[in-house]
Amino acid sequence: METTNVTAAHPAVASEPAQAGHPPGAVTHPARQPLVDAEGLLCGFELVTREPLAGDGAAAADADPASRRAASDAALTQTLALLGASGVHAALGGHRGYLSVNRALLMADDLARISPERYFFQLPPDIAIDGELTARLVALHGKRYRFVLDRVSAPDATFAKLLPYVYAVKIDVAKVAPDLLAKLADALKSAGKILIALGVDSHETFERAKAARFDVFQGYFFARADRQASRRASAPRQALLNLLRLLSADPSVAQLEAELKLNPVLVMHIMRLANSGEASIGRKVATLRDAINATGTNRIARWTQLLLYADGRKVRLEDDPLVQLAATRARFMEMAAARLTQANRKVVDAAFLTGVFSLVDAVFGDTLEATLDALMLAGHIRAAILRHEGLLGTLLAAVQALERADWAALEQVSAALAPFTPPELAELAIASAAWASAADQHGDNAGLERVQE
Repeated sequence: METTNVTAAHPAVASEPAQAGHPPGAVTHPARQPLVDAEGLLCGFELVTREPLAGDGAAAADADPASRRAASDAALTQTLALLGASGVHAALGGHRGYLSVNRALLMADDLARISPERYFFQLPPDIAIDGELTARLVALHGKRYRFVLDRVSAPDATFAKLLPYVYAVKIDVAKVAPDLLAKLADALKSAGKILIALGVDSHETFERAKAARFDVFQGYFFARADRQASRRASAPRQALLNLLRLLSADPSVAQLEAELKLNPVLVMHIMRLANSGEASIGRKVATLRDAINATGTNRIARWTQLLLYADGRKVRLEDDPLVQLAATRARFMEMAAARLTQANRKVVDAAFLTGVFSLVDAVFGDTLEATLDALMLAGHIRAAILRHEGLLGTLLAAVQALERADWAALEQVSAALAPFTPPELAELAIASAAWASAADQHGDNAGLERVQE
């Protein structure tokens, strides 16, 4: 059963090409990687750059004053360009950004141009620590800047010297033995430090770090299918799935009305959607039939697809990491497909659908193949999700490479996506992330609320 029409009316996609003028191999927009709290809610994003910021910390410590000033100016210019790039601020979605810095950037006179309210500065574990840097960290701390000691796998001399000046410590839990992890975590908690677990890509790793009293977790464990910890297909979610199946058959208004009436919570959301944003018809919609007509089946379908990932808690969409990931993937694929010369409306719709359902196994806890079979998706969409086949599969591989900040994989994939370059794909991913972070504010997604379990 073909379901490429099970998607919403897509808003106009900018037809102009992505920003030109990037040198080959340069990525001016960072990758965005989520950090979540112990409840699994978003609390920040690390902005991962392809190349380290200008200026080597260890070398700068021994350089002459003029060389140090040149290095700090270059680092600041590069960082401000990064943070000022289109969509980067919006892609944080109101959350803190985590930004890796070096000595040159820390010593820059105009560092105050980067807001301490929006960013944590991550210090590399091999940064050259001396009296000058220590004094600078103390001065910046007094101006409300906060620091994170990054990528710790074992305590060393640099770790001991920097510890008094950092707000949090980021530990690569996969590289630390369980007994040492527990001791290290206990010592750091006693010192009042926030603990961030790095590389949390499975529920097992998440539970291990959580048991060690870590506060924040970086990784994609929330997007992995796990029969014990995944978001089960509860009654409201099953109702959403039934609605999607009906929408794929191009139902009449009467059929759609009858299905929705079986699900009062869905009726509430449809009414909200109809009375807000672009769906509004200029007067308050009072009946379900009027709401369906005002909203349109395509917009209802897109709203339903993304709502499938909501876990039922009364939190904002921008705080749900799985909703954010699915929405970003879907939007990236939609926008990228629309800019390719061979694309048409059917391809663009299928691209959105591929992105939004590429994570569906995390919802139902079964294998991805079995879940896609149950959804009865079109063959080429299944092939794209399962085996990265075709144009849709290549686009999915591109956005997954960006999620991992795997720049080598992005280079390889982009060769099959001409005229796109890696910098343009990275820029598009940030634009998609910005769209997803404000998804509940867009007219075409107004009413995208939590289903109460």
